[in-house]
Amino acid sequence: MNVYQTTAKTLKRQTYERITAQDDVSKLELMKDIDITSSSLNRVLDELLHEGWIVESGLGQSTGGRKPVLYRMNAHNRYIFGLDISRVYSVLGLYDLRMNTLYSHRWSMDERMTPEKLVEEVGQQIQQVLAERHMSRRRILGIGVGAVGPLDHETGMIHRPIYFNAKGWQQVPICRLLTERTELPALLDNGTNTALLGEHWAMREDDARHVLYVNAGMGIRSAYLSDGRLMRGAMDKEGAVGQMIVAAGGARLHDQGNYGALEAYASIQALEQQARQHSRMGLDGIAIRSESENHHVGSIDMLDWERITTALQQGDTTLQEMFHRSAGYMGIGLANLVNTLQPERVILGGALIQAAPGYYDTAVHVAQQQIYGEPATYPQFSRGYLQERAASVGAAVMVLERMDM
Repeated sequence: MNVYQTTAKTLKRQTYERITAQDDVSKLELMKDIDITSSSLNRVLDELLHEGWIVESGLGQSTGGRKPVLYRMNAHNRYIFGLDISRVYSVLGLYDLRMNTLYSHRWSMDERMTPEKLVEEVGQQIQQVLAERHMSRRRILGIGVGAVGPLDHETGMIHRPIYFNAKGWQQVPICRLLTERTELPALLDNGTNTALLGEHWAMREDDARHVLYVNAGMGIRSAYLSDGRLMRGAMDKEGAVGQMIVAAGGARLHDQGNYGALEAYASIQALEQQARQHSRMGLDGIAIRSESENHHVGSIDMLDWERITTALQQGDTTLQEMFHRSAGYMGIGLANLVNTLQPERVILGGALIQAAPGYYDTAVHVAQQQIYGEPATYPQFSRGYLQERAASVGAAVMVLERMDM
């Protein structure tokens, strides 16, 4: 590709992205934001209109002459699948180019959900939804995958993630497997990166440039957007933030990792471990009940996350205290990250954040007490716009951002 072709493709992409950022944009507004001549812009707009990426949306206000033609993106020109592979559940969504959810399916990641099983389930769902909507595969840009790391986003390989219930989640060429099953191109990144991409897409009108995303689930994962770009290290260690020391010489999770690490206090694994230890010590019983039960469960091994959260919702005071302490440690970890990275926004997500009433508020309150600087400089905290949908939506955004126009 020569320099002229490269420049033309860049201008086309810039014009399209500017139109997608704000509906009903005039040619004059585009020229204010893009370094492009009027004749070149006319050619780019004609090409985008011809290929169906944009449509004319009406006429704007006159400034003395003819009313200007307005342009907006055509959300239904193409579609994208987004797949969130997590340790607790996985979600497949079909999205238009505005990231509106057209379809969604969720699987529990139990001991049966091997990589091969999940790929087959995804393939069946894609085949079914395309048939029901009379949609050709040519209309699909691809499948974006946000998954638990460690992984290699360039080769599409999931390496050796921990805490999966099913066997086989080691050295999984997930992109190749999905492409072979669905005949669609696939892209991979870690789930916190895609969740951050999704949330940033949802807040794009706010023009936030420095955003921290922290996911608290089976482990603690994080992603950071600096000046609008995802920050990556030499290796993909999205879970490394869980090894941040928040209590020197403190607890250790499953005899692995650092003593006093954040993950040992503020994760699903940590709270399950604490609840089981509490019961083994013969302290006050934790009232674990299921829908069909009206008694305390005697087996310590039955103190899993589902039963713990059920008991928490039923008002178990022992668990309330455990979750409150956990949120405090989460706040310490957040303060450390904010003091180091200095983001404008901090988004908290994950099953742990959503499970307990007050967990989010306590974590944010503790963090704000330990952030260096004046309150006016504190970042804005939130649970995000997309919340549980963030990783799958962001996986679709990843495909959109890398598409060849």
